[in-house]
Amino acid sequence: MTTQPAPSPDPARLERACRAPAELIWELLTTADGLEEWFAPGGFETRVSEIDLRPGGLLRYTMTAIAPEQAAFLRDTGNPLSVEVRKTFTEVAPPSRLAYLSLIDFVPGHEPYQHLTTIDIEPAGGCTRVVMTVDPLHDEAWTRQHRAHRASELDNLEAAIRRRTS
Repeated sequence: MTTQPAPSPDPARLERACRAPAELIWELLTTADGLEEWFAPGGFETRVSEIDLRPGGLLRYTMTAIAPEQAAFLRDTGNPLSVEVRKTFTEVAPPSRLAYLSLIDFVPGHEPYQHLTTIDIEPAGGCTRVVMTVDPLHDEAWTRQHRAHRASELDNLEAAIRRRTS
């Protein structure tokens, strides 16, 4: 089922080949336990408070700085140590496709807007390809930074898969 918005004309495709079944990857992407295992940058943790896995449903989680250097940076810049994040699912097709909108409301001097991410999970011989398609943000500098962050997320996902399959 889908409530998919139109994709951007200039998305980035980030890909990983994982030695795991599609069902395990789907579990890591769509359950509270799975997301809490990997879905945070270094020095942060994620705690899922809501996951309604259907088009129009919400993923709501809190990301908290837990490493001293991240906490100090946030305090020094006047930011909270924890922030609640919400994503709205637009497409849910287990175990092969997940898409969601994220509210980009943290850019100083810029009106909030929605940002689309689509994740395809494709069996490919002895592995499974994970393809994350990420729309650009409002300018090139923010787009580069966001794409690097999303690539890091995929690295974290791969590490979680290795922990589960070793």
